[in-house]
Amino acid sequence: MLSHTQARGPRALLTRLYRARFFAYIVFLFLIFYKLVLLHNNLHARYIDMSRLDDVIAIGSVMLISFWVFWLPRRGRLAALWILDIVLTFLIFADLIYYRYFGDFITIPVLLQAGQVGELGDSIRSLIHLSDLWLCADLLLGLIAGIFFGLHRGRLQNTQRNQLGSLYPQTYSYPEIPSWGRVAIRRFASGLMIFIIGFAMTLGPIRHYTKTWAAGLFEGGWWNISLYNVTGLLGFHYYDVYRYAKEHLGGKPELSAEDQQEIQQWFDQAKSRRVVQNETFGAYRDSNIIVVQAEAFMNFMIGKKIGGQEITPNFNRLMQDSMYYSNFYHQTGQGRTSDADFSSQSSLHPLPTGSVFVRFPDHEYDALPSILKNNGYETGAFHAYESSFWNRLNMYKAMNYDHFYSKSDYKMDEAIGWSLGDKSFFRQSLELMSTEKQPSYSFLITLSSHHPYTLPANVQELDPGEFKGTIFGDYLQSVHYVDAAVGELVEGMKQQGIWDNTILVFYGDHDNSIQDKEPYEQFLGKSLTSLDMSQIMNQVPLLIHLPDGQHAGIFDEPAGQLDMAPSLLHLLGISTESYYMMGNNLFSGQERFVVLRSGAFTDGNLYYVPSPDSRFDNGSCYDLTTRKLTDVEKCKIPYEEANKRLSISDRVITGDLIKLLRTKE
Repeated sequence: MLSHTQARGPRALLTRLYRARFFAYIVFLFLIFYKLVLLHNNLHARYIDMSRLDDVIAIGSVMLISFWVFWLPRRGRLAALWILDIVLTFLIFADLIYYRYFGDFITIPVLLQAGQVGELGDSIRSLIHLSDLWLCADLLLGLIAGIFFGLHRGRLQNTQRNQLGSLYPQTYSYPEIPSWGRVAIRRFASGLMIFIIGFAMTLGPIRHYTKTWAAGLFEGGWWNISLYNVTGLLGFHYYDVYRYAKEHLGGKPELSAEDQQEIQQWFDQAKSRRVVQNETFGAYRDSNIIVVQAEAFMNFMIGKKIGGQEITPNFNRLMQDSMYYSNFYHQTGQGRTSDADFSSQSSLHPLPTGSVFVRFPDHEYDALPSILKNNGYETGAFHAYESSFWNRLNMYKAMNYDHFYSKSDYKMDEAIGWSLGDKSFFRQSLELMSTEKQPSYSFLITLSSHHPYTLPANVQELDPGEFKGTIFGDYLQSVHYVDAAVGELVEGMKQQGIWDNTILVFYGDHDNSIQDKEPYEQFLGKSLTSLDMSQIMNQVPLLIHLPDGQHAGIFDEPAGQLDMAPSLLHLLGISTESYYMMGNNLFSGQERFVVLRSGAFTDGNLYYVPSPDSRFDNGSCYDLTTRKLTDVEKCKIPYEEANKRLSISDRVITGDLIKLLRTKE
């Protein structure tokens, strides 16, 4: 017989908690809320805080995703909560790792590229912190507790039956088992109550935000971090699923006559700025073109030395008889390398979520290879990696390339990082080009300087000094290797006899994802402002070498990846008047306005850094003459123009509007 104390001991308490209807659910709510707070504290996003209302949204959103567990029997409910905990923990962890690399959250279009995750192994491992284990601590403890409870549950039940039988042999009877209908009603009512409460806790504060400072949140092209600031993480994912379903299952968005007229007028004005007949128009007609898009090749180390050794000696020499744009900006979004490719070739902005290559490869674009092919060029893309990565195989067919040389077309005789080393890649690519008729357009994408920037010891030729053993030092090492490969490319072009009739373009695709300010300050030997860091992380080099070496110099006017296609067509004497392009013509002599996917922009005089909450007045407006903050109202008009351009580009891409607009010309 059990004593009174034993009956109220730990085992009995554990049993009562196990049977308690809401106890496990409350623990589940607390754990997921804790993980959402943990993720938020690791974001370190400016102007993004977590207020009491945000706490309410977070808890409500967890209730919305879990209310249905009360429609299950007790054991099923506990199993469902356990599975939900695992799934949500994985989602939170994945968002955290993705944010550390991209500064953004995972979306449905990104998940469509999930097959690429396996190829990112080393990069992902380098982004995981030991402290991230706190996200799954409860799962480990729960597993241990589950094993412990499972071992003792049978013993507890048998012991309690025996004790109850001996204590109350004549009078004890089991309670009447409720009918199936009563149980079903109780379960349904419990789940419905949780849903109603969760709905009110989630939608109530969000509605308040969208009626006040976040007005227009779901109508404008807000940044994902801005959406998160209002909806919370789970709310963001709810909306992302809704947005994707509406976009892909509800048919193409209808465009009103007013919208069509607005978009057409904007492009007409852009054409008048872009189409200029001057001495450079057609000056290099029928020249070959080789474009090199270099992985994570940034601008801050151009011309710099470490320990007396030049980091980019070949690039520095090439600058002497080339056009070097020192304020050239990458304009990429979540699609990173594929965004740089898309924007440079089509002169449209990438999308705020996902990659155009994956989401809309079947839409119509005025792409550079297609235009050149229609003007007698043989066109080829070169990338020593899997042809399916970023959906390149399908996208390059749509862009009308004659050839796409991928990993299977190369001999892997110099394995570095993700694939073939850039030196061998350039050498073999030149051999493949030699089989093509001229004039030709060749687009080459490098890989050796990809995150996490680890090179074999036998190809490391730079001494990174104080940065040795750090990811920053590895980055400098990889850039030095790529620079040496560029030197060999130039020599190979000369030996092949195409140097004197080829326009060579070299630019970086995006930043290196090393966000910490400290190594940049250490490398540059000075403290850096927020403006400095914004420009460092958004600027990549652009170098254009013309066949006769003319027009060489350093150009500090702002430029961006959208400018490449219209500028090259200008040099070849191919008018862009009939094409829907948003970039500047670098040879027009007109002032330039460059808009980044984040909403940042510059006109050479002002530089605007948007706030993560997308409120204009929370953004930072800098005077580039003084490099100091100035009245944010000075950036108001260009801010509206920047948003207009992003909106037009998004509508053109998602609605496949080039085809529509062309039929109305």
